[in-house]
Amino acid sequence: MADGLPFSRLCVIGGGLIGTSLARAAKASDAGIETVIADASASVVATIRDKGFADRATTNVLDAVTGADLVVLAVPVGAMGAVGAAIAPSLKDGAVVSDVGSVKNSVLEDLAAVLPDHVHLIPGHPVAGAEKSGPEASRATLFVNRWSILTPPEDADPAAVARLRAFWESIGAMVEIMDAAHHDLVLAVTSHLPHLIAFTIVGTADDLETVHKSEVMKFSAGGFRDFTRIAASDPVMWRDIFLNNREAVIEVLGRFSEELSVLQRAIRWGDGAALEAAFSRTRAIRRGIVEIGQDTDREDFGRDLPAPYSQS
Repeated sequence: MADGLPFSRLCVIGGGLIGTSLARAAKASDAGIETVIADASASVVATIRDKGFADRATTNVLDAVTGADLVVLAVPVGAMGAVGAAIAPSLKDGAVVSDVGSVKNSVLEDLAAVLPDHVHLIPGHPVAGAEKSGPEASRATLFVNRWSILTPPEDADPAAVARLRAFWESIGAMVEIMDAAHHDLVLAVTSHLPHLIAFTIVGTADDLETVHKSEVMKFSAGGFRDFTRIAASDPVMWRDIFLNNREAVIEVLGRFSEELSVLQRAIRWGDGAALEAAFSRTRAIRRGIVEIGQDTDREDFGRDLPAPYSQS
């Protein structure tokens, strides 16, 4: 076992932003841990090797997982079952198998059906990331002061859960343990629906024939600009998230539609009091997020923006 971390060999399947950041974070926390990244893309593997983001990088998943005591699947949630089946023959007895997907119920079901009994399945979800993807967007500090949610099955080994929790805490994350179904409902509210709204709003602006695309980009106010940042997220990843968390998303979307109808009615009838009450409630939620350290109250969310471009 490596000093400082409860695992000696980490294998990450998927060399994207989250997977590569995880390997880099583990190595930064403990230089003694061996890190291996497997990815189906030869170019991604080459990048990881060239940048030194892991001790080893390979396209051979069976070779990658051999001897690993922690295996983390960082692939789209729709691919979890197939990847789990592919690596099953080479998994070490007693290995902990986890993931980083934004949906947990389907991942738990898909992996439980294909993984051998001699491993510990503990699904997980680090609530961290960015709209940029790929290993070059990775960073070792991605999980610092961010939540990592673990959703172990009811029969999970408490010692294995404790080891995985200690791993995440060692790389700077805060850990919460909850039921998989509850996780999916919470994330439908805090992540999945906001992304769906962002995709819709940006698409609506693109469809408006009376607004030229150059005007949409040129006069993007802060709100629309931030929607475009979210809407730039990986389309394959988000396709799989919505397909695999459809029940929770549909439930939350129904509630959102009801709230939107209330606001639409208030605007139509000039009910300023109702609008102000709704906006005051949501403003308080924003303050709460800042107070617990999950965002900054600096102007423009603390971003350093380029100087305004000149116009001729």
